[in-house]
Amino acid sequence: MEDRWREGDAGILKRPGSPPLLVRIARGVQSVGEEGAIDLSGEIDQPVGRSITWSGTSYLLFRPSLGDLLASVRRGAQIVTAKDAVHLLYLAGVGPGATVAEAGAGSGALTVAIAFSVGPQGHVTSFDRRKDFLAAARANVERAGLSDRVTFRERDVATEGIDLTGLTSVVLDLAEPWNVLTSAREALAPGGFVGTYTPTYNQLERTVRALRSLGFGEVRALEVLERGLHVGEGGTRPEFEMLGHTGFLASGRKGS
Repeated sequence: MEDRWREGDAGILKRPGSPPLLVRIARGVQSVGEEGAIDLSGEIDQPVGRSITWSGTSYLLFRPSLGDLLASVRRGAQIVTAKDAVHLLYLAGVGPGATVAEAGAGSGALTVAIAFSVGPQGHVTSFDRRKDFLAAARANVERAGLSDRVTFRERDVATEGIDLTGLTSVVLDLAEPWNVLTSAREALAPGGFVGTYTPTYNQLERTVRALRSLGFGEVRALEVLERGLHVGEGGTRPEFEMLGHTGFLASGRKGS
């Protein structure tokens, strides 16, 4: 079946050598960042991937990838980088149809990644104790066209706990995730995973100790480093610069 645009879908305008521009397939004129305004009313019910002309320039109109969505996040709080976000979802067992609790919401970059990964049959509940972070995260999720998969809640899970049960995964981007692990274990279904992101060794050590003391199995701790390669004819070599330390990841699995 041919993939066609529906009203309300998120899309990207793409041309060689330029970053993707996130747009909404909707009736009427909309602003596109600082680039100007566009009317995509005529794309509703049209095939995905058509070429369109805007401001005298030709663009292809695609569905956004996760990379496109993360590149379009408007930053407020420091975000979890793409290299860490993708591996954290892997460690936390996040996939199509998953039910996930996330704390805290921050700018919403990790929320977007989780919502993208759970698909239309999954759901994310994103907690934060700060209204301004929730507002920023909500705006980025709305821009990504994923609002129907996410519920935002103002709650300090470190003191009030996660008041959900039967979850597939719990993902924690908090300064003191160990304060939430007891509640996270109670919220998880048997076999469910918790994944954490912390920037320092001390935080990582305390988190892993708590995971082990609470009886989580398959406890892992790691760091993801990203180095590009310069590929040439007979001259391939590593890039001189790399994306090194950004944070530490830890995970564990609930038994019975």
